[in-house]
Amino acid sequence: MANIKSSIKSARQTIKRRAHNRYYRTTARTFVKKTRAQIDSGDVKNAQETIQQAIKALDKAAQKGLIHPNNAARRKSRLMKALNKAQTTA
Repeated sequence: MANIKSSIKSARQTIKRRAHNRYYRTTARTFVKKTRAQIDSGDVKNAQETIQQAIKALDKAAQKGLIHPNNAARRKSRLMKALNKAQTTA
């Protein structure tokens, strides 16, 4: 445990920041997972709606600095590619 006043404050801030960041990270992961599951099950119509939420969550996470912008772009690209492939086969 921290003894110095500034390090005590820093520890408090870290806990708050971690909780705040966790929300955005898990939201992005959840929507990506939901979209993947819907694409795999062949539910293309619902996947189109959830992919918009996933894209929004990934952009938000990248904006907050939780993931690299290129990482967000790569994930969005892969999701769209999978959705388009599912649409052509359906």
